[in-house]
Amino acid sequence: MAELAPHAVSESNSRGRQHPERAPSARSEYQRDRDRVVHSTAFRRLEYKTQVFVNHEGDLFRTRLTHSIEVAQIARTLARAMHLNEDLAEAIALSHDLGHTPFGHAGQDALNACMREHGGFEHNLQSLRTVDLLEERYGAFDGLNLTYETREGILKHCAPKKTHELGELGRRFIEGTQPSLEAQLCNLADEIGYNNHDVDDGLRSGLIDLLQLDEVGIWARHVALVRQDYPQIAGRRLIHETVRRMINSLAVDLIEETSRNVAATGVQTLAEVRKAVSLAAFSAGMYAEHKELKHFLRINLYQHYQVLRMTNKARRIISDLFGAFMDDPRLLPPQYQQMAITDKPRAIADYIAGMTDRYAIREHRRLFAVGEI
Repeated sequence: MAELAPHAVSESNSRGRQHPERAPSARSEYQRDRDRVVHSTAFRRLEYKTQVFVNHEGDLFRTRLTHSIEVAQIARTLARAMHLNEDLAEAIALSHDLGHTPFGHAGQDALNACMREHGGFEHNLQSLRTVDLLEERYGAFDGLNLTYETREGILKHCAPKKTHELGELGRRFIEGTQPSLEAQLCNLADEIGYNNHDVDDGLRSGLIDLLQLDEVGIWARHVALVRQDYPQIAGRRLIHETVRRMINSLAVDLIEETSRNVAATGVQTLAEVRKAVSLAAFSAGMYAEHKELKHFLRINLYQHYQVLRMTNKARRIISDLFGAFMDDPRLLPPQYQQMAITDKPRAIADYIAGMTDRYAIREHRRLFAVGEI
């Protein structure tokens, strides 16, 4: 690894782990975090949790797993270019979606509605709960016992009423300070990943088309360059060439603008990064294009009637499951029955949030379809 910038996260300025452990012998603390995430049950389940499309709708659409891997690739590139901690960036990227419900944002919205009177549900907090408590892999502690810096990066935002429950981790939301620059860049790498890959999946599904995208600035600019370089190009090659160039342009712009912000503020230490304004950013022109693409996807893909039909089903499945378990927690698996003794709604939310798309559909069928067991 290249020499780290003075404001990067390193083992020397780390706030450590909640439960002290002997230092690893052949890897860094942040490599250990990454490895623990990759070997976790929650990470494997991401293979069958989808973003926009439900898992059974096709084998070629992104899942939360492929998305997390793609975000990790972008995050490592950003971190390396800025001499930041690549292993930390990768650990954050691979763990940021561990708490996502089945059925993407529709599932989260439905579970949050069910939990409205019981503290609510938010996937960032659930990701943190997963790595801090729910994973059962070690004899000495619950969860994965990740470093403070990885846990900080997982928690991108937090409702004010939850901050006091998080101790030191929630203090920055009260004080208005920032996470590490690695965490800031991961947050934007996530946006780069899902916006551009949703374009690819949207085109593959036929729910959006090239003529519609030609009205979107960042697509129109890059597809014109592709056609200039390859006049005969068409089909999937055209799409892939355009999407990869958009990702590259966004990443390069983010590196350049963030580097300018670092230089302008003169930060020299991690402590100064935390006290500064948010440093990771796109340039004004690129941010406008990025925002336009997000708006296009919301209107034309996420609110497409075929997507809304499935998300409506997803909300009903989540709501039905939650209601059935609240009425009779004996329907829960034994592990969650025990958890429900002290906090029934939260135990049910943990169980549902851990489900994959297809498991939630199957569990709903077992509970509500006549003849199923």
